[in-house]
Amino acid sequence: MDNMAFIKLFDFKNSSGLLKKEYEKGLRRAGRIWNVLTIQSQTPEILKDSMNLYNSTMFGNSKIPRFDRELLAVITSISNECEY
Repeated sequence: MDNMAFIKLFDFKNSSGLLKKEYEKGLRRAGRIWNVLTIQSQTPEILKDSMNLYNSTMFGNSKIPRFDRELLAVITSISNECEY
């Protein structure tokens, strides 16, 4: 028996309102909609806030250089066995 958790995802074609707006921003930013966005598709408000936090962390004022922030993100993803 498979004990994998199931989360209903909403794809771009079936999105509307705030979710579609956030997906469109993701497409412009990365050229595709990554899983990290679709996993939050059930609650577009959380997706929007999450992306605001990401943008502030990666592009906002910081004493940590941008390259180092990207490096930390990659190392974290590898440590967590993430695909992205």
